[in-house]
Amino acid sequence: MAGHRIFGTSFASIYPHYVAKAERKNRTRAEVDEVIEWLTGYDAAGLEKVLADEVDMETFFAQAPAFTPHASLITGVICGHRVEEIEDPLMQRIRYLDKLVDELARGKKMSAVLRGSAAQDG
Repeated sequence: MAGHRIFGTSFASIYPHYVAKAERKNRTRAEVDEVIEWLTGYDAAGLEKVLADEVDMETFFAQAPAFTPHASLITGVICGHRVEEIEDPLMQRIRYLDKLVDELARGKKMSAVLRGSAAQDG
């Protein structure tokens, strides 16, 4: 069975939408990057590399250096689906990221978006 078309979409084509969504709500690219780094383990250089290489979403998550063990704390509805109930592991990871960026754009404190671990990541 073929995967969803988002799996083959380049992360670089989606990333500007995350940044724009956050910036429309007076958040910053740096905050979006912090969320991505917390979720995936990519550092700034790693994030720049995947953007420059235009890796697809499947590769982006498959090569994530350190996907957070706290991802199960990300709950709620995104795109009409409860993220904790999504069965496909890759789609769930994509929706986790969508949910975090959405929470950031809605004005949640960074410590809440990062599930209370922001202080530990410094």
